[in-house]
Amino acid sequence: MHRLLLILALSVSIYSCKPEPKTAQLPATEQVADQGRDSIPFLWEAANIYFLLTDRFRNGNPENDLNFDRVNPTGPLRGFMGGDLAGITEKIKDGYFTDLGINAIWFTPVVEQVHGDTDEGTGNTYAYHGYWAKDWTALDPNFGTRDELAELVAAAHAKGIRILMDVVLNHTGPVTGEDPAWPESWVRLDPTCNFEDYQGTTACTLVENLPDIRTESSEAVVLPDALLAKWKAEGRLSEELDELQVFFDRTGYPRAPRYYIIKWLTDYVNDLGIDGFRVDTAKHVNEDAWSELYREAAYAFQSWKRKHPGKVLDDTPFYMVGEVYGYGASSGRDYDFGDRTVDYFDHGFKSLINFELKSDAGQSYDRIFEKYSTLLHDDLNGLGIINYLSSHDDGSPFDPDRSKPFRSANILLLTPGASQVYYGDESARGLVVEGTVGDATLRSFMNWEELDSLPEKQEILAHWQKLGQFRNHHPAIGAGRHKRLASQPYVFSRTYTDGDYRDKVAVGLDLPEGPKSLYVRGFFGDGTVLRDAYSGSEATVSGGRVELDTPYPIALLELAD
Repeated sequence: MHRLLLILALSVSIYSCKPEPKTAQLPATEQVADQGRDSIPFLWEAANIYFLLTDRFRNGNPENDLNFDRVNPTGPLRGFMGGDLAGITEKIKDGYFTDLGINAIWFTPVVEQVHGDTDEGTGNTYAYHGYWAKDWTALDPNFGTRDELAELVAAAHAKGIRILMDVVLNHTGPVTGEDPAWPESWVRLDPTCNFEDYQGTTACTLVENLPDIRTESSEAVVLPDALLAKWKAEGRLSEELDELQVFFDRTGYPRAPRYYIIKWLTDYVNDLGIDGFRVDTAKHVNEDAWSELYREAAYAFQSWKRKHPGKVLDDTPFYMVGEVYGYGASSGRDYDFGDRTVDYFDHGFKSLINFELKSDAGQSYDRIFEKYSTLLHDDLNGLGIINYLSSHDDGSPFDPDRSKPFRSANILLLTPGASQVYYGDESARGLVVEGTVGDATLRSFMNWEELDSLPEKQEILAHWQKLGQFRNHHPAIGAGRHKRLASQPYVFSRTYTDGDYRDKVAVGLDLPEGPKSLYVRGFFGDGTVLRDAYSGSEATVSGGRVELDTPYPIALLELAD
């Protein structure tokens, strides 16, 4: 352990003391062409996903910053701050995500939120985070318009980037002075979940005053009068009722609460070509509802593809990843409630968010990589996980003080599985904000000014960009089989094969600066010309080794064109 800590300390020291790296990288459009983008298959199990809070990323349209008279004072970082869909689109178009090697974007929900504020014991709060729905059929004007959402999806697809929409089926927004509870036939207001067993996790309110949708019920209900009045005032009552009639006639579902919401959520897929859902609070809903959501979303996705053949990226099916809070990849397919287990992979989910990597991150690189490669090719073969080191609601992130941004990138972007880059991971955005209470400290506004002005932030970003692009160009990193080639210096390989497609790479970490010799015998044959994607230099394998002379403690080896 002492030796490991010494190695880590030296690694951090090397990164922090070296000069800002030269960016030996082509413009994003040339890079993609150089790597033969059309020939690289997209794999959700190897995706590099960027997760952001819509309200906290970028303010692209200041004119939509205030709506519904949301002017009451709030606790620190608990009010709207101006981020919106236009801001995300701006960064898509200017290549920010492409330069990071991002091939999927997940943003927090943008449906219309409760208008009022409430205090859950952590300070007065508005629904800036997007998880307090008031009307699933409309977008919240603080986030933008439906046209702006359509533009975002189109801009992302034009760059080869998929869109994950964050969806909530478990609950409405809280009751406030402006937002009454939905009818009792739709929601329960008690008991509060005790998390002791399945019933105490699913048939309950997640927290006090968060009305829980009766997702287990198949009893038909009528639409709330307040919602009907809202639609009428907005001039779309007949349209919404007609669409619901068509949906229920086609599916044969009873008009139970969950089926209304499933219809409303999948409309975004049918209309805009959303590529996948990130499902919030998955373990708090009867799992059968997720099978039904996936069925309807997949139907909607195929319908959109048929209507827009010229806009289809490829034949990748609709994707759904679940937030089963506390799930760890080591538990395999099953989540244990204490009195029963549930296999969420058997209920529409291709992947689950893995809450385990942040705890593994203190181990050696090879122990981490070997663990996840084994899990994904054994118990989870054919399925996927999304790894993360920090997020919007995990109060125990890896490296909360951002002292190890380079190691964080190495772990997150090189560990088998899909990667979730939380906004600001790549720029060491602070995760500890004085005066905040609870998860608000994780949700400061994106640190664009620091990124524009501080060389140390730009150096961190350059490192994340190089690793991210390498990951995006090589499915073997996330979906391939891992093998250690050498311990000193540490070199490993990844290989991915699917039919005629084969991808193989080797990576060296904790390397000496300057001249270095990487052992690749048995993986790359003598005479093979390799390119180090990190430095841009090339070398030929000789005697089972690659000799490089670069100022970096990392090498990303791929076959030279």
